[in-house]
Parts: sequence; C-alpha cells; structure tokens
Amino acid sequence: MDSTLNSERRPFSIKLWPPSQNTRQVLVDRMINNLSTKSLFTEKYALLSREEAEQNAKRIEDVAFATADQNYEKEPDGDGSSAVQLYARECSKLLMEVLKKKPRSKEDSKVTSDTTPTQTLFDISKGIRDFIEAEEAEKLLKPLTEPGNTYSKICFSNRSFGQGAAHVVEPILVSLKNQLKEVDLSDFIAGRPEAEALEVMNIFAAALEGSALESLDLSNNALGEKGVRAFGALLKSQRCLEELYLINDGISEEAARAVCELIPSTEKLRVLHFHNNMTGDEGAIAISEVVKRSPLLEDFRCSSTRVGSEGGIALSEALETCTHLKKLDLRDNMFGVEGGIALSKALSKHESLKEVYLGYLNLEDEGAVAIANALKESAPSLEVFDIAGNEIKAKSVPAIAACIATKTLLTKLNLGENELKDEGTIQISKVLEGLPQLKEVDMNTNLIRRAGARVLAQALVQKPGFKLLNINGNFISDEGIDEVKDAFKKSPDILGSLDENDPEGEDDDGDDDKESEKGEGNEDELESKLKNLEVGQEE
Repeated sequence: MDSTLNSERRPFSIKLWPPSQNTRQVLVDRMINNLSTKSLFTEKYALLSREEAEQNAKRIEDVAFATADQNYEKEPDGDGSSAVQLYARECSKLLMEVLKKKPRSKEDSKVTSDTTPTQTLFDISKGIRDFIEAEEAEKLLKPLTEPGNTYSKICFSNRSFGQGAAHVVEPILVSLKNQLKEVDLSDFIAGRPEAEALEVMNIFAAALEGSALESLDLSNNALGEKGVRAFGALLKSQRCLEELYLINDGISEEAARAVCELIPSTEKLRVLHFHNNMTGDEGAIAISEVVKRSPLLEDFRCSSTRVGSEGGIALSEALETCTHLKKLDLRDNMFGVEGGIALSKALSKHESLKEVYLGYLNLEDEGAVAIANALKESAPSLEVFDIAGNEIKAKSVPAIAACIATKTLLTKLNLGENELKDEGTIQISKVLEGLPQLKEVDMNTNLIRRAGARVLAQALVQKPGFKLLNINGNFISDEGIDEVKDAFKKSPDILGSLDENDPEGEDDDGDDDKESEKGEGNEDELESKLKNLEVGQEE
C-alpha cells in the first residue's frame, strides 16, 4: 500500500495570519488614499496632505499589526481569523483617531498620547536615576534612530551622560534637530567630573546648533559661567525660543553676563526662569537686559537669586517693557523698600497679571503699600497674590485691603509671616467676604489672637469651594482655637494645622495694641471696633 495514502493524512487548512508583506502594503496604500482623498469623513474632520497621510498610514498599520500579532501568539493553533479581524478593527479605529485630531499641518498633528500612532515625546526621565555610558545609550535611544519617527520633544533629564554616551547621542540629535521643538537637558551631567561634564555639554550643544527650538531646559546642571559658555553654540543659534529654564544652575554674576551675551534673540521669549541661583545685583542687571529684549514675556521667575536693592531696581525697570506679563515670581530676594517702590511702578503697567509672588523681599510697610496701591489700579484678573514675610504691620493694611477688594477673581492670598495682628486681620477678613472665587488664605505667624482668628474663620467658613485656611504659628488662646475648630466642624480638612500656635505668645517688639495688653477679655471690643471699619486709604 502507498504510504502516502495511509491514515496519517491531516485535514487541509488555510492559515490567515500573518498577512503577507504585499497584503500589508496594499492596506497602507488604501489608508493613504482614505486620509488624503476627499470623502464624507475627510470633509467632516480633516484632509491630510499626501506626505502626512503616508506617515500616519504606515504607523497605523505597524501599531495594528503588532497588536493583532500579539493576540495571535496567545492562540497559535487557530487559523488566524480572530487576529485578522482585530487587525482590521485596529486600523479602522486608529484611522478615525487621526482624522478626528484634525492634524491640518505637521505642527497641528503633534500628539502626546501613547495610544495614538504618532509619538512626539521621547522621555527617559522616569527611569532609575543613574549614569549612562555608550552601550546603554545605544539601547535606550534606539527609538530615536527609527526612520520616519515624529519625535519633536525629548527629555533626557534625571540621567547622567558620560562622554561615551554623548558621542552616541551626537549623530542622533544631528539627525533630529530639524524636527525638534522642545529639549529638556535638566540634570543630565550629575556626578561627572567638571572636564567631562563640559565636554558632554559641548557635544550636545554642537549637535543641536541651528535647531529651531521653542523650549530649552538646562536646569539643575551647576553650569556656572563655563557651563553657560559650553552651550554657547546652541544658545547663539536660537531664533524661535519661547521658553528658557536655567533653574538651580549656579548662575553667578559672570554666568548671567554670559547668558545675556549668548542669547541674542529673545523677541519670541514667553517664559524665563532663573530660580535658585547666586546671581546677585550685578547678575540681575545683566538679566534685566535679557528681559528688556523680551517684549512678549508672560512668565518671569527670578526667585531666590540673592538680588538686592540695586538689582531689584534694574529688574523692575526692565519689567516695565513686558506688558504681556501674566506670572511674576521674585520671592526670596532683598529688594528692600527702594526695590519695592521701583517694582510698584512696573506693576502699574501690567493689566494681564494673574499671579504675583513677592514674598520675602524685605519690602516693609512703605514698599508693600506702594505695591498694593499700584496693583489696585492694574491687574484686574489677578488670581494669586503672595506678599508674605515682608515685615508688614497693621498700619499698612488699609492699602492692602483696598487692593485685595478689587480682585474679584482672586483664588489664593498669602499674607503669612508678617505682623498684622488682630487689627489688620479683621480688616482683611472683611474684604475677603466679597471675593467669590477665593480658595486658599495663608495668615500664619502674624501675631493673631482670638478675635482676629474668630473673625477670619467666620469670613471664610461659608465660602463655597473654599479649600484651606492656614493660621498656624499665631497667639490664639485655647478658647479661640476651640471657636475656630467649631466654625469648621463640618469641614475640618479646610483648617490647616495649629500645632505651632502659642496661646501664651507675646510680641517680641513690645508694641502690642492696648486692647491686647488688657488680655482676652477686651478682644470682643476690638472686634466690634474694627469689623465695620471702612477700607480705603492708608492711615
């Protein structure tokens, strides 16, 4: 008997998966046609150019194939029909997602979601903070070498690149620099010897030279002047920069001058951050030149930079030209009274301001009143006002309260670590009643006693949507604490911690109000005297 005709014959079957390369290409061509030809769907959503359609169709097919193939591997004994159906569904779904995104141009087609076929952000910052050498860099950055990738944003933060890794990165950045828009190189040389760190910076800068970046973050790199100059080739070549971050970079006076020298084009700059540097007055004068050349600036942060009165005046005068400013953060410097007065002149010209952070500037009463008077007439849409830690006394409160009263969109107010006492607190409380959007109030460490705490609590407890009141570090009696807690008994989470309150506290300057000297018994009298006080001009 013929051995080919025995009982070992197997039933004839057709494997539907995987599709041939020709079949896959036919599907890609069909999707290109669907994306770039007028139809009911493209008229409703968007019609892509041929180039955009090709790019999206190939990526859609790759994603759909990978999804279906993974599903097929779970049931290899099947004929592949379920994988084919999944493949078709995924292609259809992703095709519609591209159309609904309405990517009418390359710029508009940027998508950040990991589930869509176009990837624009490449981010390695979420991994373990470690050193990267050449071999690991090749593996880690492989997606950036894939032909036709659409990455326009890269984040290399939280990894320390050695010289070998930098040489791996160099050709990759050169190949991408015409499509890159946002580059984050914050904290990317940590722990490296100075000579190696400078060489790495030079390599990155040379590779990116001539790119048209919109955002550049070089924060947390201990740059100093040498580091700033190492990035000179990159900085000098930028003409479209909208955001620049130099936070915690050891920007000294010399480094600040280098920044001013190496960034010739700031006409489009909207965000400039210099937080936590050792800039000083001379450095601030250099930075003020950059500010002057940035007419579109919307967000300026120069906090904790050791700037005194001279530098504060220079920055303030420069800010007068930035009439589009929305957010200003100058906290933790030593502007003093003169700097505060200069700043008030600048603030009077800013109608678009939404957030103002002026805590710990040593403004004292005169500087604080000047700023309050200026803001009263400007910044109608102010949402955040921070003037904490400025040695402001109760006598300045009428001007501050009058300013606050005009800010009907205010959501956060920080007057902490001043010397407002009950008198000032009660006046502030009255105007807070009229602010419907208010969410947070910080009045910590203000020599407040029972009367002030009680009136403040009463003003805020019924406010819809209110989230946090901080009155810690004051001199509220035990009875006063009980009253405040009782006021917030229905929403105790709104009341911040009171563990640093000192019911036995006394004013260090010995300049107590007469009512306070007489004790808690006269606090109700103080409250009644002040509650109906009209808020207007300074005393």
